[in-house]
Amino acid sequence: MSLQQLVNGMSLGSVYALIAVGFAMVFNILKFSNFSHGGLMTLTAYIGYVGTILFVKQLDSIPLFLATITTAAIAGGVVAMGVERVAFRRLRNNNSPVIYYFISSITMGILMENLVTVFASSNFYSYPKFFASTAITFLSITIAVSDLLMLLFSTCALCIIMWVLYKTKIGLAIRALSYDVNTASLMGMDPNFVVMVTFIASGVLGGISGVFLGINYTLYPQLGQLIVKGFIASVIGGLGSITGAMIGAVLLGVVEVTLIGLVGAGIAPAFLFIIMLLFLLIRPRGIAGVIVQEKA
Repeated sequence: MSLQQLVNGMSLGSVYALIAVGFAMVFNILKFSNFSHGGLMTLTAYIGYVGTILFVKQLDSIPLFLATITTAAIAGGVVAMGVERVAFRRLRNNNSPVIYYFISSITMGILMENLVTVFASSNFYSYPKFFASTAITFLSITIAVSDLLMLLFSTCALCIIMWVLYKTKIGLAIRALSYDVNTASLMGMDPNFVVMVTFIASGVLGGISGVFLGINYTLYPQLGQLIVKGFIASVIGGLGSITGAMIGAVLLGVVEVTLIGLVGAGIAPAFLFIIMLLFLLIRPRGIAGVIVQEKA
């Protein structure tokens, strides 16, 4: 594997890490796979696109790019808060079976994708060109500006999330709730507030990743199906571990870029699913080695 492929793979893996960590944060507390995250990514990618169109006459280059990312991130947080309130709060208060969470998350994801189709049609859209230069060369390595920004922004966003989780009181509350909701409640924590904050943080990451996916793959209503890559990364890293999800995502990005170079883009996804199945058969707890149980 060349250094060029490694850099490209890390850039792609950094976006997968945003998806996987957003996915893992909800799984960490409620222990269900929140597939509505895919619909949220689609919706916020389109909202970011609308923001770009609105700002393009007033802003240019980096300010326009930052305004787009900020718009999508805020929208992601607001949408995630609404999803938690509408789709999962009542289920949690009623101690509903975990299958209800799964069905509700799938339904919300489809609903958001259909809303996008209704208001924006099924046509493909492309983000406008943010920068005059599309690629830079450093030490014989050529990297697209969008890939470099993906790597930088994703790394910064993940560092901030890890700082919040391990250095703040709300992060401590989130980690405590992930171990035992009932005990955390007895210690005076408000589980509804902590879960809502977790969804907002997950939504912010979903909004940022939605914009990057939209820049890389163009916009279409089924863009959120790329959440499967985040799910694969979580399985490889360990569904109960946020750090494992980050490691698994970077590995997935590097492996995917390498496979595309070896066997082509058409068949590379099949190998990725085989790798995921091998992990489930040989090491179901993933790289991080965390054992989780469904509880919701």
